[in-house]
Amino acid sequence: MNTGLLRRFAVGRTLLLGAVLALTVPGTAYANTMSVTVKTPGATSGPATSNSEISTHADCSGGLISGGGINQAIGTGGSVNGNHVNGTAPSSDGATEYTGSTGVVGTDVTHWLGIGGSGGQVNASFSSTPYAVCFTSNLINHTQVVMNKANTPTTGATVGLVVATCPANTRLIGGGARTTPGNTGSFKTIASFPTFNNSAHDFGQKAAANGETNPDSWAAVGWDSSTNSANTTYAYAICSGNGINVSGATVTVRNSEVSGPTSGSTGQTATVGCGGGDGNLVSGGAAISGGSVTTTDFTVPGSGGDHLNGSFPSTSGGAAVSDGATTVAYWTAAAHTGGQSSPGTYTDVWALCANDGV
Repeated sequence: MNTGLLRRFAVGRTLLLGAVLALTVPGTAYANTMSVTVKTPGATSGPATSNSEISTHADCSGGLISGGGINQAIGTGGSVNGNHVNGTAPSSDGATEYTGSTGVVGTDVTHWLGIGGSGGQVNASFSSTPYAVCFTSNLINHTQVVMNKANTPTTGATVGLVVATCPANTRLIGGGARTTPGNTGSFKTIASFPTFNNSAHDFGQKAAANGETNPDSWAAVGWDSSTNSANTTYAYAICSGNGINVSGATVTVRNSEVSGPTSGSTGQTATVGCGGGDGNLVSGGAAISGGSVTTTDFTVPGSGGDHLNGSFPSTSGGAAVSDGATTVAYWTAAAHTGGQSSPGTYTDVWALCANDGV
């Protein structure tokens, strides 16, 4: 056989094989290098006195913060209503809070705060466990924290909602919330969730719904049964760094809402997870409210004592994950009433699932 013909046949076969592979092997735009490790130091006891708070922190030994959470122990008996979430938020060093000027307040953050507060009653079982979700990505190798705040709610039994929005051409990958002062007993954080800065979501008043993609903002809600002119609510958005082409990256929202708690001194949990095509879990959020938070503006829960006891990475059954977990796909919210019944109250949970498209 002619050697020139053989060479032309071999080249043609190689080109054909390359064409077949191009059709059958997904392109790099469909890959995902996003991975996470959850870090937690375990529980910190307290608060040990009424109308006070404790601050705990979890830290990333590798990777950057994409989000974080808190899980509280409340014990048993009449004082179970006293422990509540005052904050779940990023920190520059595990102690310092971003509470000053608004805007971009930090870059490449690796610490997360879990802040627990007490009401008028305490017991020896009170504790808070913080969680840091530490991510790595071949694309998103830098992050920034955007903070917004407002002197709200200053009137009792009203919504104090604040929204932090990521800069243009970046991706939201997580967020947090904080309320101060932490020594009044009745002021607390009752919601922390992804949303959009657009008219369809009433510029953050409506939460991101199940299946929506690429939210650009994070909302925080403060709740007080009393009137206090000093109340301040802070919202934190964890965003990709500037100058990174995130056009191929997708963040998918998963949300679930369940009825309750509606009886006094009772709790309710809700869990949601990332599906097979969503990418990997990178953060989550929680709320106790009047319900329908993705279709109507946020409304307050049924009782002034209603609060959150947790928002944390979990198993499918709602159990908090252990330190060093790397295969986390679920997020759980834990809500609780005060001593009174709370009709028409709901618990919501969100999971943010990311595919960096690299």
